[in-house]
Amino acid sequence: MPALSSVRPLPELVPEQEYLTGYVTTVIGPIEYRVWKKQLERINDLLNLSGVERNFQRLSLRQRDEDEQRAAKAETRPFRPLSVGEQVGYQRLCSQVLRCNVAQTMLGEGFRRFACRLAESPFLQWFCKLDRLDEVRIPGKSALQRYSQWLPEEDMRQVIDTLLMAGAESRNEDGKQKLNLAEELNLESYFLDTTCVKLNIHFPVDWVLLRDAVRTLMKATILIRKRDLKVRMDEPEEFLKRMNQLCMKMTHARRKKDGKRVRKAVLREMKKLCKIIAGHAERHREVLEKRWQETDLKEGEARQIIERIDVVLERLPVAMKQAHERIIGERQVMNEEKILSLYEGHAAVYVRGKAGAEVEFGSQLLLGESQSGVILDWELVGGNPIADTKMLKRSLDRMQETSIGQSISAVCGDRGFDSKANREMLEQAGIYNAICPKAPAELKKRMKDGKFVELQQRRSQTEGRISIFKNGFLGNPLLSKGHANQAREVAWNVLTHNLWVIARRPQAKAKLMALAKAG
Repeated sequence: MPALSSVRPLPELVPEQEYLTGYVTTVIGPIEYRVWKKQLERINDLLNLSGVERNFQRLSLRQRDEDEQRAAKAETRPFRPLSVGEQVGYQRLCSQVLRCNVAQTMLGEGFRRFACRLAESPFLQWFCKLDRLDEVRIPGKSALQRYSQWLPEEDMRQVIDTLLMAGAESRNEDGKQKLNLAEELNLESYFLDTTCVKLNIHFPVDWVLLRDAVRTLMKATILIRKRDLKVRMDEPEEFLKRMNQLCMKMTHARRKKDGKRVRKAVLREMKKLCKIIAGHAERHREVLEKRWQETDLKEGEARQIIERIDVVLERLPVAMKQAHERIIGERQVMNEEKILSLYEGHAAVYVRGKAGAEVEFGSQLLLGESQSGVILDWELVGGNPIADTKMLKRSLDRMQETSIGQSISAVCGDRGFDSKANREMLEQAGIYNAICPKAPAELKKRMKDGKFVELQQRRSQTEGRISIFKNGFLGNPLLSKGHANQAREVAWNVLTHNLWVIARRPQAKAKLMALAKAG
C-alpha cells in the first residue's frame, strides 16, 4: 500500500527570516530543573535535526489548503491560496503549535495552567518560539485547545514516522548520525500489548445516566430561555430539584427493608419525569433552530447547544430501557449492548481480570514499542474491545503504510496474540514469530530457541512502557471528549514520549568523551 504522503502531495515551504529574540537569563536551579531544561534543549535539537518541524509545517499547510478548498466550494467562491508573507506567518504559527503541544504534554498541565506557565517562563517562551524582542504574545486556553486539534491522527503518524526513521538512520561517510545518537534506534523487533484507557466518566450506574440526561437538557434549556426564546413550561430549576429529590430517594432505598420495591417505584417516577423533560427540551431546541438569529448567540454557539440536546435525546431512550431491564425487570444486559455514558458513547466494558482491576470502563489501547523503547504503533479502539488476535494484523497493516513496516523483522507478544492465522501471516511475511504460544507443549518446545527466550524476556519491559505512557504522559483518565479527539491526543502523547525517550539516549560526542577517558 502506498504511503499517505505519496497520495496527497505536500506543499513546499517558504524560507523564513530569523527574528530578534529576547535574552533568556541563566537560572541556577535544583537538579530537577536542570535535567528538565536539558531535556527540552535536546528536544529542540531533535525537532530541527529530524525534520519533524518542517514536516509538521508542510502537513499543516496541506490540511489548511484542503479545508480552504472545501469552504470555497461550499460557499461557491474561488479558492485563494496563501501569499508568500501569509505562508511565512502560518509556518511560524505551525512551529509554535507543535512546540506548545509538546511542552504542555511534557508538563502534564491543563490549558489554563499551561497558558499561565507559558506567560511567566522565558525558557518555555524560547522553546515555543514566542520570545520576540518587540512583544511576546502568549496563546490563551482556547487557542491551546485549538492547537491540540491541529492535525488529524493519520497526519500525526507521518510526523512520528519522520522522527523514528531519522533516529534509525545509519551513520554517513563522516561517521555522523542524523540525530547525533551514539547508537541508532533499533526498530527490528516489535513488542506489543493491549490495555484499557479510562475515560472521563463516572461509574456507570443506570439511574445516574437519567440524572445526567436531565441536567444536560435543563441546562441547555436555561441557556435558550435566557435569550427570551421560551415555550410554556415550569421553570427548569424546578425539574432539576425534582430529579435531585428522586436521586436521594434512590440512594437511600438500599437501606430500607423493602428496598427493591422502593427502587422500582422511584425509577418509574424518574422515567416519567425524563419523558416530560425531553419533550420540553425538544420544543426549545426547535425554537432555537428557527430563531437563533434573534439572539446574541453566534451560529457556532447555537449549533453547539442544539447538538448537545440532540445527543442526549438520541441516547436517553436507550438509557431508560437499560435501567428498566436491570432494575425493574431484574434482567442482565449484555456488555455489547450497554450504554456507559451519555457523552462518551464509545465507552465500553473492558474485562481485565486482574487484581484491583477486574472490570474497567473506557477504551482499548494497543501499544507497540521497539527494542529501543520508542513507540512504533498504537490504536485507540472506539467501542467494544477487539480480540488481540485481530489487533496484530491491523497493526502490521498500518505500519506497512509508513517506512517503519519495512524495518520489522520480529514480532513478540503474549499468548493473547497467538492464533493459527497470525502464525501463517508472519511466516508469509518473513517475520520471526516470537509470540508466546497458547499450547503448553508448544511453549516448552519454543523455550529451547535462544532468540525466542531473549525476546520473551525483553517483552516483560513492555508492561512498564505502558505504565509510563499511561500515567506519565497520557493521564488517567483521558480528559479529551469524543473518540476523534481522544485518538488525536494519544498521537500527540506518542510523539512527545518518543522525543523524551530519544532525548535521554546518549549522544555521539558524549560516547567519544567516555571512550577517551577510559583509554
